[in-house]
Amino acid sequence: MARGNQTKGFEFLLWGLSELPEQQSILFLLFLWMYVITVAGNLLIVLAIGTDVRLHTPMYFFLANLSCADILFTSTTVPKALVNIQTQSRSISYAGCLTQLYFFLTFGDMDIFLLATMAYDRYVAICLPLHYTMIMSLRCCILMVTACWTLTNLVAMTHTFLMFQLSFCSKKIIPDFFCDLGPLMKVSCSDTEVNELVLLFLGGAVILIPFLLILVSYIHIVLAILRVPSAQGRHKAISTCGSHLAVVVLFFGTVIRAYLCPSPSSSSAMPEDTAAAVMYTVVTPLLNPFIYSLRNKDMKGALVRLLRGKIFLKR
Repeated sequence: MARGNQTKGFEFLLWGLSELPEQQSILFLLFLWMYVITVAGNLLIVLAIGTDVRLHTPMYFFLANLSCADILFTSTTVPKALVNIQTQSRSISYAGCLTQLYFFLTFGDMDIFLLATMAYDRYVAICLPLHYTMIMSLRCCILMVTACWTLTNLVAMTHTFLMFQLSFCSKKIIPDFFCDLGPLMKVSCSDTEVNELVLLFLGGAVILIPFLLILVSYIHIVLAILRVPSAQGRHKAISTCGSHLAVVVLFFGTVIRAYLCPSPSSSSAMPEDTAAAVMYTVVTPLLNPFIYSLRNKDMKGALVRLLRGKIFLKR
């Protein structure tokens, strides 16, 4: 049993992506490919925004931060899963598990807060266009992103500290391919009531409050678009929000399923829970660069110029 500082030599076993030996090689190649594409795609987004002065606007500033968070988010879980598949080992140390949990929560919550911030940016741009430059100043954008990073770290530290107080039995199998709050509480040997309450109220607030802010923002955006007289104006307004809305639906749909509607504690539910976890930890960061680049002419043009070596650093 491990608790607090009684952690020397203690380790967990991860359930992994599949128990079937014949699937391991396929899963390794599939997840390696997805990880490389995710990192490369999001890195290209960051470079395109950073090197093209025409994209130095609040919307793309938040998008660059989202891409950075996605790279770090997927790097928290996928490399360890790939190593475990390659070495045919499921083990992860106690310290490694809590470290992974902390960074997973930090970057995962950062995605949530940034999506809410981007929704607010679109609300101001469409509903308050005359005040957009004043409200979404560079100083304001930096303060908003700084606040997001601060809040995510505080939330992650709270959950990790509470997890540190629990006792665990050695060689317990975590029913997931990485260390997360729910699976860790399932294998704890001590009372998890406090952790569950904090997860319900704090975790629920972290998910639902940004989601409601996004929902309210888009209600106002839709009402504003309906008041636009020309079809061309309505199409332009919708096109600026389409990419963000697609990412919101994909990300929040899987996160709400995983955290607010969890499966019962049984072995038959493991594949379903793993599939939901893969969706928001691997698939969503993979698709984000494609969604934002394919549906956005400015982003697509900047990527083409970047790949051709035509960088615009000056006006």
